[in-house]
Amino acid sequence: MYHQDTIAAIATSSKDGSISVIRISGSQSVSMVAGIFFHRGGQPYPLSDCSSHTIHYGYIGPDGDNVMDEVLVLIMRGPRSYTAEDVVEIQCHGGYMICQKILELLMERGARIAEPGEFTKRAFLNGRIDLTQAESVMDLIRAGSDIAWKNSFSQLRGSVKNKIEELRSMILEDTAYLEAGLDDPEHISLEDFSPRIREHTDFLKSELDHLLQNSQNGRLIREGIRTAIIGKPNVGKSSFLNCILRSDRAIVTDIPGTTRDTLEEEIRIGSMLFRFIDTAGIRQTDDLIENMGIQKAKEELEQADLVICIIDSGSELEPEDLYVLEQAKELPGVILYNKIDLPSVTGLEKIPVSADKKIIPFSAVTGEGLEELERYINELFIENRIHYNDEIYITNARQKESLADALESLCQLWESIETGMPEDLYTIDLVNAYEALGRIIGETIEDDLADKIFKDFCMGK
Repeated sequence: MYHQDTIAAIATSSKDGSISVIRISGSQSVSMVAGIFFHRGGQPYPLSDCSSHTIHYGYIGPDGDNVMDEVLVLIMRGPRSYTAEDVVEIQCHGGYMICQKILELLMERGARIAEPGEFTKRAFLNGRIDLTQAESVMDLIRAGSDIAWKNSFSQLRGSVKNKIEELRSMILEDTAYLEAGLDDPEHISLEDFSPRIREHTDFLKSELDHLLQNSQNGRLIREGIRTAIIGKPNVGKSSFLNCILRSDRAIVTDIPGTTRDTLEEEIRIGSMLFRFIDTAGIRQTDDLIENMGIQKAKEELEQADLVICIIDSGSELEPEDLYVLEQAKELPGVILYNKIDLPSVTGLEKIPVSADKKIIPFSAVTGEGLEELERYINELFIENRIHYNDEIYITNARQKESLADALESLCQLWESIETGMPEDLYTIDLVNAYEALGRIIGETIEDDLADKIFKDFCMGK
């Protein structure tokens, strides 16, 4: 058990609400709360005698004659608690002042304010969850879409942990057999070991490669699909952003070059989170500031996962239109044939487009074409790239790095097998792969890395 002093923090949002929860964890948590918890008449509540996982009604205050709030107190004794220590949660009325007053009472009795993520850190250090489950807690809180929530919850339930343990078990079995054969060749023969380890290495490499391939889609699930809105000036990029957001977020004028910087907004469409970036109109100009905005637009295009190219149906195609279409031709995306509420000048047949780019007639004024666009871009990723069933999507850069290290060790092992190197050299790569996978679940983790991971958590978690 990871023993430390008793900690306390507000576990609910800092915004005003009807109810707030104060969480306390540590060996003294029950006795501390018992000292400030009273019956209606002011008599001490015998909280220390109460069973685990029970809820109790009463009043909080420094003594029975000076109570502060009417509360519910929930007791969860370790190891059957979030931290695997004794945990008490006080449900009080919402608001900053009452929470602070209760925290002050707990501090006076020896508790200290918890560091960000310290409750989850204790759960990890006490062995109740592994590091992938701990990291999924923050992903679950920050999930901005259905699929991000499902993926985070799957990881919280152990999907990544179970897969990594399965792979490590195979590596450990081969390593143990190899070491035994090298130490006792008279009783354990390694004559038939090469075909076996070759088969296992093939399987392990395939599994790790699949996880790494999926990690790109994991990034999209966690961070959202970065979507660049591009086009020449005055084609309706800012109007489109306002249309899809259903709000007047971007400034819209008839003056070309109004947008000088990028403007980013998030919106959930179907099961996915999209991050739309409104960019400066791409054209030739002598305006220094506008040119800086155009350069940023080009940079956003290079980093985009999806591109929305906007063409003004009410004007002739110009070199700027053709440049935009050329720059975006390798990216998944859509061409919006905008301003169809006005008389058309550019016919659809005049727009040069690759076979994988869909053209959607659109009006940012009336909203015509919006539902078709949303349906199409959601299906573009959900049906073609992200198949959420039993797939594991690695969303964490730290985990991805360790997967890559493990795969590299297995590739070196494969090369040793293929070139007929002695079996005693196999153990080096096997152990390296085993340890790299161990870093994912936190079996071997340095204190400073653990501190870095958990400090990004919110207070009270």
